[in-house]
Amino acid sequence: MVRWQKKTGAAVAAGVLAVALAACSSSGGKQKEESSGDSGGNVADTPRMKVAMITHSGPGDTFWDIVRRGAEAAAKKDNIELQYSADPDGAAQANLVQTAIDSKVGGIAITLNKPDAVIPNVKKAIAAGIPVTILNGGLDQWKTTGALGYFGQDERIAGQATGDKLKQLGAKNVLCVIHEQGNVSLEARCQGIKDKLGDGVQNVNVNGTDQPGTQATLTSKLQADKSADYVVALNAGIALTAVQAAKDAGSSAKIGSFDMSKEMAKAVADGTVQFAVDQQPYLQGYLSIDAIWLYKTNGDTIGGGEATLTGPAFIDKSNIAAVQKYAEAGTR
Repeated sequence: MVRWQKKTGAAVAAGVLAVALAACSSSGGKQKEESSGDSGGNVADTPRMKVAMITHSGPGDTFWDIVRRGAEAAAKKDNIELQYSADPDGAAQANLVQTAIDSKVGGIAITLNKPDAVIPNVKKAIAAGIPVTILNGGLDQWKTTGALGYFGQDERIAGQATGDKLKQLGAKNVLCVIHEQGNVSLEARCQGIKDKLGDGVQNVNVNGTDQPGTQATLTSKLQADKSADYVVALNAGIALTAVQAAKDAGSSAKIGSFDMSKEMAKAVADGTVQFAVDQQPYLQGYLSIDAIWLYKTNGDTIGGGEATLTGPAFIDKSNIAAVQKYAEAGTR
């Protein structure tokens, strides 16, 4: 498995992952104010604390189910009551941060994919003495907030690595599908691909919560542009929709994707999707919660003032067997 990394907390990530996988629990997928982390089993004897995880997930996104499972595993181990909530709207997500502040939580783990809307309340939480970790999105902004650390991948680097991969595969004309308008992480991925392929990359904006609409848009685009030889989706669900769109359009374009899932692992194994770029979302969820517990109980910080990168890593037919069992379990 090829990995691109810089200044990471990889040693810490490797140390906690075995514990995280053993503690994995399932997710119900609801979006608002749900608690988990029941005590029992091998639970820390530190005082019970309440931690909020607030993401920009939309309904039914399997990627965030995996993030949440990692967070729940850390919460269970650390004797934490985890309160999970999500909203893809930046202003609504900021309101969820204010709710967490008002609830006097012991910590907050949050995504910064809509940074302008969310950062003011993140700073307010930190000013109130609540430790905050950033996960998944906001690499370029997280230090300005005063957060404890960042857990995710460098999306521009991930995009550039994908661009190099596409070059190796002979891609000339690539459609990069952005499924959430204004999401800085998604835009950085496509920009990274453009850094390597230049004018051979076109961005296609779709509404990721509207699967029929997304399929129709991609089908129409592929019918109109017979030169497109690759579609790169930025999450697993959109990639599988792109597979069907290519069939409907009678297009020979191949599909590449970011992110893993049970269904994506099967698609990579059978060659329906050529590759997936894995950022290890389970690890992002786990570390962002565990880092708060470590700070609250021992004053520890992770990453030495730099981001702790959890990816990217390419998954294709050459190495899918090594990760497929974890994808089947819902942790990759």
